[in-house]
Amino acid sequence: MNLRRMGAVVLKELRQLRRDKLTFVMIAGVPLLQLVLFGYAINMDVRGIEAAVLDQANTAQSREAVAEIASSQVIEVKYRLDNPQQIDQLMRQGRISAALVVPRDFDTRLQRHDPTRPPLQLVVDGSDQSVQASARQLAAFPLAGWSGVPGVEVVNFYNPERLAPLNTVPGLLGVILTMTMVMFTAVALVREREHGNLELLIATPVSPWELTIGKVLPFVGIGLIQVSVILVVSHWMFAVPVRGSLLDLYGASLLFIIASLALGVWLSTLASTQFQAMQLAFFTFLPQILLSGFMFPFAGMPKVAQWIAELMPLTHYLRLSRGIMLREAGLLELRLEMLILIVFCVALLGLAVSRIHKRLD
Repeated sequence: MNLRRMGAVVLKELRQLRRDKLTFVMIAGVPLLQLVLFGYAINMDVRGIEAAVLDQANTAQSREAVAEIASSQVIEVKYRLDNPQQIDQLMRQGRISAALVVPRDFDTRLQRHDPTRPPLQLVVDGSDQSVQASARQLAAFPLAGWSGVPGVEVVNFYNPERLAPLNTVPGLLGVILTMTMVMFTAVALVREREHGNLELLIATPVSPWELTIGKVLPFVGIGLIQVSVILVVSHWMFAVPVRGSLLDLYGASLLFIIASLALGVWLSTLASTQFQAMQLAFFTFLPQILLSGFMFPFAGMPKVAQWIAELMPLTHYLRLSRGIMLREAGLLELRLEMLILIVFCVALLGLAVSRIHKRLD
């Protein structure tokens, strides 16, 4: 063991890291990102769940009870409804995650103190486990004059048995596609540059658009195959249903695959080596999986974190996949999420094409 020779190797590695600015940024960036996300954005104590109220009693006591529930800050009342059909419509569209129902005989139930017939009913979107968990907090909420007896009955729509795979699998669709599609294409152009294949492209009339789309198209088929495999295995092993249109699910998945591939191609234009491309892919994957609502409740995040999450394609695909698979929603009902993904695809593909140059440098 020659310490002098070993020291020379160490010095060489430090100089190489200093020249590799991206790796140097990642050394500090990844810990800071994780610290901010876990310390600031991730909050398991869910507050402000978007909800509606259907007050069929419309008495002074019922209005006081609704105000009492709202004061817990677990739900945030966004809509006042006139009939029960509106609950299903808003929940299918993903505009609310809960609905507080006050029955017509609310005052009578309140006076009887019958624990088998709580005076209030909370309907929750069972396709989101975090919403279910928060709703259970309100299930034990004592109304004034009920002497600690729970006054809220919780009803789970779409997943009454609270089966975990029904919540997990639609999210896994997006997570798996993000990991594979972004990673595959992030190294695509970089690999061409490292292997010298761009020398051949320089002598051809291939345009940046043709090069980009040609790189993306093969992976679109791979992504659709992955969707099929996940759906078949999840139905066979966990009995996860597709209650909506299978064609709608594939249409939403196709759009998300293109968005993920566009992100990967753009990252490949920022990197000089395949290792850097993989670093950038991981750097974008981490915020998506943590902020999209897959692992942690979206409603529990600060507003700033929610705004950042709205810029990520996985956030919108989770809403699409859960809506179609579990809530039987159609693409027209989820058209806002589709529109955002379309804008994301066009913007990222355009940005990637603008950065592609058929040059060796």
